[in-house]
Amino acid sequence: MYLGIDTGGTFTDFVCYDGHALRVHKCLSTPEAPERAILAGMAALGLADRPVNLVHGSTVATNAALEGKGVRTAFITNRGFKDLLTIGRQARAELYNLQPLPVTPPVPAELCLETGGRLGADGSVLEALTEADLAALSAALTRLQVRAVAINLLFSFVDDRFERAIEAAMPDGVFVSRSSAVLPEYKEYERGMATWLNAWVGPVVHGYLARLAEGLPRARVAVMQSAGDTIAAAQAGRQAVRMLLSGPAGGLAGARLAGQSAGRERLLSFDMGGTSTDVALIDGEPAITSEGRIGPYPVAVPMVDMHTIGAGGGSIAQVDAGGLLRVGPESAGADPGPACYGRGGERPTVTDANLVLGRLRSDGFLGGRLRLDGAAARRAVGRLGEALGLSVDEAALGIVQLANEHMARALRVISVQRGIDPRGYTLLSFGGAGGLHVCALAEALGMSEALVPVHAGVLSALGMLAARRGRHLSRTIARPLAEVDGEALARAFRALERQGRAELAAEGLAPGEIVVEQGVDLRYCGQAYSLTVPWGGPAAVREAFHLAHERRYGHRLPLEVELVNVRLRLRGAAPPLDLLPGLAAGAGRPVGSARLAGNVAPVPVWAREDVAGGEPVTGPALIIDAVSTTYLAPGWHARRDQGGNLLLQNKAGAAPSFSQDLS
Repeated sequence: MYLGIDTGGTFTDFVCYDGHALRVHKCLSTPEAPERAILAGMAALGLADRPVNLVHGSTVATNAALEGKGVRTAFITNRGFKDLLTIGRQARAELYNLQPLPVTPPVPAELCLETGGRLGADGSVLEALTEADLAALSAALTRLQVRAVAINLLFSFVDDRFERAIEAAMPDGVFVSRSSAVLPEYKEYERGMATWLNAWVGPVVHGYLARLAEGLPRARVAVMQSAGDTIAAAQAGRQAVRMLLSGPAGGLAGARLAGQSAGRERLLSFDMGGTSTDVALIDGEPAITSEGRIGPYPVAVPMVDMHTIGAGGGSIAQVDAGGLLRVGPESAGADPGPACYGRGGERPTVTDANLVLGRLRSDGFLGGRLRLDGAAARRAVGRLGEALGLSVDEAALGIVQLANEHMARALRVISVQRGIDPRGYTLLSFGGAGGLHVCALAEALGMSEALVPVHAGVLSALGMLAARRGRHLSRTIARPLAEVDGEALARAFRALERQGRAELAAEGLAPGEIVVEQGVDLRYCGQAYSLTVPWGGPAAVREAFHLAHERRYGHRLPLEVELVNVRLRLRGAAPPLDLLPGLAAGAGRPVGSARLAGNVAPVPVWAREDVAGGEPVTGPALIIDAVSTTYLAPGWHARRDQGGNLLLQNKAGAAPSFSQDLS
C-alpha cells in the first residue's frame, strides 16, 4: 500500500494506491499540529492501522521559517565575524529609500559566539582551536540555554576538522548543525544562512516527524525534499533546510507526470491552493536552483526553481487605507477558513467570491463532503462591496480579477522576465483552486492551450508517489577550468558518491538501483554567479557553459572559465506504480446546470468522467470532480483524454474571461 500526503496551509491531501487503483481524499489541515489531520485522513481511508509506504510533503519547516517560530539558536563563527548574518550582502530592499525601516537581525547579538579554528583559503591554519575555546563555548551555551547550535567557520568546506571538534564538544540534548555537513560550499554568508536555518527549524521538524512516526507505528515514512527527491524520515530531521519547498516539489513531480501522460513536455505550471500559489517552468524536467529564497532569507541548498506568492483560495479581500481593493497575502487558512466554510470566518476570500459568482457549487465541494454556505459568502462579499460602492456580484468579480492579476504577474516573472515566450508552452493548472482561474490566466499570457490533469486537486500528493529517493551533494573547488587536475576532480566526485551511496543504502537501496549524475558550476573569471552544466570533461563543459550563458543572458564572453563547485545527484529508480490509470468513460452529457453571474441562461455542469474524448465541451461551463472544479470560460472548449486529463483550448478571438461584463 502506497500513500502520498501533502500538508498545505488550508487542506491536507491524500492519494492512496493499492496496486490496482487510486483513492483520493482531502481534509482541513490542523496547522497547530499537522499530524492530527494526517491521522484523521488515514482513518477516513481505513489505513490507520495498516502497513503503508508513506511519502509526505510537509510545510512544517516552511511555516516555522516564515512565521519566525524556530527555536532559540546560537550561531558560532570565527573571531571578528559574529555579525556575518546581520551584515549579509549589504543589499537594500528599497534602493532609494533614505529612511529605511530597521531590519531585525536573524540571530540576536547575544546568541552570536566567536571562537578560534580559522583557516585560510588554502586550508592553512591561521588561528588554532584550543581546549580553552571549546570550554568557553560550552559554558556560554549552557548559560544561554539554547536548543540548537549552528557552526559556520571560514573555509570549512576545505577542511572540516575544527567544525567537527566544536560539534563533539556541544552539550547533550542540543541540536547541532555544521556548515561542512549542510552546505560545503564557498560564500560564507549563504553557507551560514543555510546552516542557521537548518538549526533554527531543525528541532521543530524533528519533533513533528517523531510525533508522526509515533502515531503511525506500522508506516514506513519518507519525506519530500525541496529538490524533488525523497529522504527517509529518520534522516530528514537532520536536514530540515532541505524541506523548505517540500510540498511544492511534490507538485512539480506530479505536474511532470501529468504532462507526460498528456503528451505535453513544455509546461508553465500553476499550483493554486488555499493559502498560496506556486508557479514554475518545466521543459522536460523541473529546473533546480541553488539561489532560492524563503521569505527574506537566501537558501543556497538545491531546490526546485519556482516563484511563490500569497494568493490562494483563502486569500482575504479587504479595502486598504487608500480606499482600494486588496487581495492577500493574508489568508483565512483552515481555521476559520473562508466565510462559506461555516466555521466562523466573516472576512471575504477568493473562494467566497467564486461561490458568489456561481463558479463553485455549494453541494459539490470536496465531492459534497463539505457543503458551502452561499448566504454567508454573499454577506461577507456584500460588506466589502458596500465599502467600495459596488454590488455583491461586482465586488466578487473584482476580487477574482485582482487575484488573477497577482497570479498572472507571478507567471510572467517565471517566463517573460527570463526571456521565455509563454505562448510556446501549455499552462498546466492544479491545486484545489487552480481550475477556477486557469482560462483567465492563459488569456492574460496569450496562451491558447491549458491542461487540467486528472486528480488536479491533489496532484502534489500524487507527485509524492512519483518521486524517487535521492540526494543532491556538492563541494567547492574554485579554480580556473584550465588548471583543474582530472584526478583531483575524480576524487572529489568519488567522495561525494561514497557519501550519497551510504545514505541511500541506509534506506534500503541496492547499489545497482542508484543512478549517478555529475555536474559542475562554472562561471567566467570575475563573475559572482555560476551556471550548472553536466560534467563531460573540460572541453565539453567549457562549450556547454558558453552555450548556457548565451541562452540565459544573450551573449558569451572571450574570458577564462572558472570551475566553482562539483555537484552530484544520486537517485533510485522511479517507483513502479501506474499512478494515472485513467477514468472510465461516462454518460457523455451534463449532470446538471448552474447560474453564473453575467450569464442570462444557466450553464451546463459536467462531471469530469462524462466529458467525451471526441466531442468538446464549450464554455461557459463547469467541470467538476471529487477534489476540484474547472471553470471553462466563454470562448474555450475542453476535451478529455484517455487518462482523464482535460485539454482546454481557446478559440481564436475570444475575449479575456476575467474582464467579462456583469451588466
